[in-house]
Amino acid sequence: MRQRDLKLFRKLLEGRKRDILNEAERAVGTMNHVSDEAPADPTDRAALESDRNFLLRMRDRERKLLTKIGEAFTRIEDGSYGQCEECGGEIGIERLKARPVTTLCIACKSAQEVRESKI
Repeated sequence: MRQRDLKLFRKLLEGRKRDILNEAERAVGTMNHVSDEAPADPTDRAALESDRNFLLRMRDRERKLLTKIGEAFTRIEDGSYGQCEECGGEIGIERLKARPVTTLCIACKSAQEVRESKI
């Protein structure tokens, strides 16, 4: 992969990482400012709990994405970024633009999804 492309993907990954960290800070601040007093109405309590659970699931997904972003930075540094882990071929630039943390080319990812659907 050309250095120019690697710089583009590094910039994309850095931007996504920054966005996730900023959103996490905002979410933590919001959760800290929520009143400790539970609403009296059971429906309101259930809605509040549902919202909190949703927020925590989102934060967990973002935490996992941060790990994948870190792994992508490692692949950029070691020269393996853009190479499919399964077949060793190149992952297309358009696929990397859509999902910069991907480790599989479209053919291998499609095959993986077919295998998973049979389970």
